[in-house]
Amino acid sequence: MSAMEDSAAPLWTPAPQRAEGSRMAGFLRDLRARGVIPESVGDAHALQRWSVAHPEAFWGAVWQAAGFLADGPGTPEAPWEAVLEEGDRMVPPGPTSGPRWFTGARLNFAEHLLRRRDEGVALVGWTEAGAGRRLTWAELAREVARAAAALRAVGVGEGDRVVGYLPNIPEAVIAMLAATSLGALWSSCSPDFGTRGVVDRFGQVAPTVLVAADGYTYAGKRIDLRERVREVVAALPSVRATWVVPHLGEGGDVADLPGGAWWPDVLAAHGHEVTPRFTRLPFNHPLYILYSSGTTGLPKCMVHGAGGTLLQHWKELALHTDLRADDVLFYFTTCGWMMWNWLVSGLSVGATVVLYDGAPLAPDPAQLWRMAEAERVAVFGTSAKYLAVLEKEGVRPRERFTLGALRTILSTGSPLAAHSYDFVYRDIKADVHLASISGGTDIVSCFALGDPTGPVYRGELQMRGLGMAVDVTDETGRPVRGEAGELVCTRPFPSMPVAFWNDPDGRLYREAYFTHIPGVWRHGDWAEVTAHDGLVIHGRSDATLNPGGVRVGTAEIYRQVEQVPEVLEGLVIEQRSAVTPGESRVVLFVRLRPGMALDAGVQERIRRRVREHASPHHVPKVIVAVPDIPRTLSGKITELAVRDTVHGRPVRNTDALANPEALAFFAGVPELQGY
Repeated sequence: MSAMEDSAAPLWTPAPQRAEGSRMAGFLRDLRARGVIPESVGDAHALQRWSVAHPEAFWGAVWQAAGFLADGPGTPEAPWEAVLEEGDRMVPPGPTSGPRWFTGARLNFAEHLLRRRDEGVALVGWTEAGAGRRLTWAELAREVARAAAALRAVGVGEGDRVVGYLPNIPEAVIAMLAATSLGALWSSCSPDFGTRGVVDRFGQVAPTVLVAADGYTYAGKRIDLRERVREVVAALPSVRATWVVPHLGEGGDVADLPGGAWWPDVLAAHGHEVTPRFTRLPFNHPLYILYSSGTTGLPKCMVHGAGGTLLQHWKELALHTDLRADDVLFYFTTCGWMMWNWLVSGLSVGATVVLYDGAPLAPDPAQLWRMAEAERVAVFGTSAKYLAVLEKEGVRPRERFTLGALRTILSTGSPLAAHSYDFVYRDIKADVHLASISGGTDIVSCFALGDPTGPVYRGELQMRGLGMAVDVTDETGRPVRGEAGELVCTRPFPSMPVAFWNDPDGRLYREAYFTHIPGVWRHGDWAEVTAHDGLVIHGRSDATLNPGGVRVGTAEIYRQVEQVPEVLEGLVIEQRSAVTPGESRVVLFVRLRPGMALDAGVQERIRRRVREHASPHHVPKVIVAVPDIPRTLSGKITELAVRDTVHGRPVRNTDALANPEALAFFAGVPELQGY
């Protein structure tokens, strides 16, 4: 059965009152009432089509709906000279030209996230031990003011880089807001990055200040970071101040670090500061530096602008996710993944943001749901892999928790398998909006998201993002329907990177997205537009398989393999023959449950499942059991590194892998020799 056939009937449809009460529906009504859109634009999909055809009117309306604080030559409600200049030019030909958004407007990212100053809860920190620190909006503003004063005292200003080597804890948010309040750029790595991985990233951007933790806890283990922090700082000669957060409370001396000090002492030295000050800067002023996975060389440093990030995140959180002031938002993420940046933007709509530091299944698989019930989480975000593991382990949250406040479950990181949709509605909550979303670090946001006004179909992402000219094309750029193709974007959008770091002529930027189809952003996903105008993501296009000339997405195979009881997870590649030029075969590696063996019966069940529910083209010719599967530091399996290893090619940057030792098994696998 194909993904298209899987989704014949909706799994969930919002009650009319819920749909009409959503922020998406309210936005539509407001645009109609003001005459911005015609009455014929009747639902979210029609609004999406209109938004792509009228980007200036759409993005201006989003700004006004959000009520952003800004200066500029226009009116207070529309302070810009123009919403979009060079609107027909998708490709940035150089560092200062290309599409320009909201020219003349000046704003500050942190100012909008800190608009509330009351005693409501802004941030909640959780660990494997349970609930931790809570900060009200007023307390958060005071701590940001003190951290910003400390940054000013060491000379940090517009354009400087402040970096965090931190767990997902409140101090990470405080440091980011302090830096961006001054017009400095923020960049972060999670503490599971080793020294080389951190230096490969931070070393390229020459930070002035490093904020680090003394350690963190993962799966019950306390991991001391103090020596690693010393190694990192030693490799970063630009660092003038190193502030250490006593997260584990190990103590010790930090005076030997450049400008070394404990975080509480840094804030205490500026205790008289109570009100943040904000530097308003042009819309595209750099805000964040995010990094590619780096598995094929040094990570690329993507620079994202303050205005584009703020505008895009507000649209996605408020309209596509229906997040509201005083809602509680949670996303399981680390500071090394763009979903951390997305999560923190929940503050921009006045929501409470829950930060979790630890393993998602520790101290037991119910931990995150225990947290969700205790904090009354309204929007719960996670990865497709997490949901698949819960199902495989027989975890049924609805049997232990009421989850009365939960309205929406979000999933990203990899395609959400059709059976995971069934699991959510059967074993987590029947009346919930399940939104599989997809985008990436490249755009610090999403190309496809949820629709709180419309039905959820099994295996489908509900809609393309408002204002995003997303399409699926063949290799020539011709749109295709009823078949898979390249996911592309054909018109500019505000959260395109403003630049790549150390890319003065824009060459790296253009090569990353615009060489495959001239003038069109090629995202690297293999996707399909559904009959419901939704999307199915079949995997990364550079990892797709082409046995016998039929292109196959890896996610289509994973969806079926994960249904086999003995299998925990799989990784699939195409092995090219060294004996017969032009010949290739599909090879599946599986990690099995403890105590299970890959006998003939298990192999036959895998092949039968794939053949019957995908197609004969998807069936692996060879199946091999492996003890572990390599992952990037952001937790994604890496087919390309395995493919290179199998073919005897070097993996250029194993420091980008969380478990590089896992690659050793894939070199010289006996079952693959002589082909």
